Amino acid sequence: MQDISSIPVFVSVVEYGSFSSAAEKLNITKSAVSKRISGLEAQLGVKLLHRSTRQLSLTEAGERYFEHAILALRSAQDAEHAATELQRNPRGTLKMSSPMSFGRLHVAPLIPLFLKKYPQISIHLDMSDRQSDIIEEGFDIALRGGELFDSSLIARKLTPLHSVVCASKEYLMQHGIPETPQQLTSHNCILYTYQARVNEWTFLKDNKEETVRISGTYEVNNSEALLESLLHGIGIGRLPTFVVGQEISKGNLIPVLTDYKVPHKTLYAVFPERQYMPKKVRVFIEFLVENLGRDIPYWDNWTADKMPELT
Repeated sequence: MQDISSIPVFVSVVEYGSFSSAAEKLNITKSAVSKRISGLEAQLGVKLLHRSTRQLSLTEAGERYFEHAILALRSAQDAEHAATELQRNPRGTLKMSSPMSFGRLHVAPLIPLFLKKYPQISIHLDMSDRQSDIIEEGFDIALRGGELFDSSLIARKLTPLHSVVCASKEYLMQHGIPETPQQLTSHNCILYTYQARVNEWTFLKDNKEETVRISGTYEVNNSEALLESLLHGIGIGRLPTFVVGQEISKGNLIPVLTDYKVPHKTLYAVFPERQYMPKKVRVFIEFLVENLGRDIPYWDNWTADKMPELT
């Protein structure tokens, strides 16, 4: 039987695509990585990797070995988690993924509080609007909004994510207030390009759905950049309330079409299904539920009767 300590080295080489990257992640030398892989191939009597000056690729035997090596590594991690589950203090590195704007506005402010509460945990926070592969990229937990398609993940519901159509007083006083979705066609609508249908906004009223095609002079793939354009009176935008709630509360932005509902999403904490959940993950999920898990999130603490008059 081969030395199983070579398995995590082999898996890292495949996942990170090179000996040097794997060495950096494992905090060992490149020559040590090369020696481990060569020794593993010698023990197995097969070639696992095609090596070239530009890239590495798996041989057929390597593909088979990698498939089982991943399972073996995960089983070893589960065994470690089972053994340490009863430890008194949660510890270790927690790797987390969050959407960019939500992460910056609502997760990042919570991290220092969590680290003070659990000083033996360190956090690696990746903020990106790219849909990451939680298992393949080694994340312990990720925040996701909307429908969940990966059945291999466990999801914990946190809070609803509402959106609102709004504009500045300056813009509405100059261009008028739309009273129906169709009237948006005569307005400069700022477009968020990470939506599936960039030029279409959908509204609900009396159990009927209405979709309107809109257009505008500005398209952007970042919610906070879109918010900035609204504050400067450029046009009307549709944004999550976790981005614009504070500006609405201050009176800097005015919601419009409030008789209509905008389809909403749900925010989930998702994590790989494991027989033994690491304590660092368990306490972080509990922390998220405590701070974000509610039917009416704190960024939605504004109502129509509190909104300023448009004068």
